[in-house]
Amino acid sequence: MTDDLTMEPQPHPAVASALPYLDAGTLRRLVPMSRAVDVLEEALRGGLDPEDTPLRTAADLPGGQLLLMPAAAGRYAGVKAVTVAPGNPGRGLPRIQGTYLLFDGGTLTPLAALDGVALTSLRTPAVSALAVRHLAEPDARELLVFGTGPQAYGHAEALAAVRPVRGVTVAGRDPGRAEALAAHCRSALGLRARALPLTGDGPELRAAVSRADLIACCTTARLPLFSGALPRDGATVVAVGSHEPDARELDDDLVARSTVVVEARSSALAEAGDVIVPIGHGTITTGHLAGNLAELIAGRLTPGSGPRVFKSTGMAWEDLVVAAAAYEAWDVGSG
Repeated sequence: MTDDLTMEPQPHPAVASALPYLDAGTLRRLVPMSRAVDVLEEALRGGLDPEDTPLRTAADLPGGQLLLMPAAAGRYAGVKAVTVAPGNPGRGLPRIQGTYLLFDGGTLTPLAALDGVALTSLRTPAVSALAVRHLAEPDARELLVFGTGPQAYGHAEALAAVRPVRGVTVAGRDPGRAEALAAHCRSALGLRARALPLTGDGPELRAAVSRADLIACCTTARLPLFSGALPRDGATVVAVGSHEPDARELDDDLVARSTVVVEARSSALAEAGDVIVPIGHGTITTGHLAGNLAELIAGRLTPGSGPRVFKSTGMAWEDLVVAAAAYEAWDVGSG
């Protein structure tokens, strides 16, 4: 009789076969923006608690940084591995790269790999759109976008999907990139759009901030982008550019004036400079945070008379929910 300890381990059939890889185009086909917003809301209404999600871990490497974002919920588990290599643009390579691995929640068998950057570019604006759906004035029509990268493109699309946006102003440091996004908004989204240079505190930019119903901050800025006195009462400001405690896109004044909603208090108080810095200055306390995203969509908070702010740092549960939706759509289509 053969000793079981000497037998060659047999691979599980699901592992033995090639692991499906969902690239950027496949991901967007399987989960359009509107679907991503809906599945995120469904997960929260189904009882997912964002406060229970592990925070991202970071490891400094010779070439930059490695970020890991694990999560488990329902029938799935997953982890996103993202690298940040500051020297890559000079080599003609992306600064940020990544892969997402989706697992069966019970057996932890690998199910699929996904383009991690494309997943982030989809889920981040979808989370913002979900917040705007429940936080912004119903007739919000004028959108101001700070930034010209993938998140700026995604936020223009996502916010226009949940509010009757008619006009978009793009504020960017690179005039060519800003005009390219404005042209995209005109051609692909059918919106009136213009580009403004993000240089200093000019009167045209100040007027755009004061006039906007929705403001999306999608930049790598480490200091506030505009005076917090400028947004009008009732305007909604979304800030997604940073997950570092000493970097922020919003100033103390705006945060203090506003009803502030975060994805989760745990992540905001660990990673969101937009709230951590004002707390450190004594401008606000932790009690100033009106609620998290789950509480917002459950109707458990009411905006005050000032502006509304949604601060996002990006959380692993969001990646998991959208990745699982993509896998299920792919599995049905390939079955």
